Amino acid sequence: MAGAAIAAVDNFAFGGEVSPIVIVAMLLIASATLGLIWGRHGALAAGLVWVWLPLAHIVKRALDLPDTIQPNTYTSIMMLGIFSFVVTGVGLGFGAALRRLLSPQAPESA
Repeated sequence: MAGAAIAAVDNFAFGGEVSPIVIVAMLLIASATLGLIWGRHGALAAGLVWVWLPLAHIVKRALDLPDTIQPNTYTSIMMLGIFSFVVTGVGLGFGAALRRLLSPQAPESA
């Protein structure tokens, strides 16, 4: 649901265009939260959050619907997908690292 919400904000809020900073922040917060909750095992959930963003643009491009991404080409969508994937991975990594820092350490075995 977080991924759908992020894609909706990117595509429909404020008449279309939203600052990319807002989308990056939303991706970071969502994926860091998943990393904090599940650690690195949250990667699948983070991937599901991420995929909504490029998928919404692919569907709009395939159906010849107006889109906020300019130029509206598959190459631009691929670049958006790669960038947002990296952002999601960074958020997941930060969340997982924070989880590790906050969790009690297991005693060393002698």
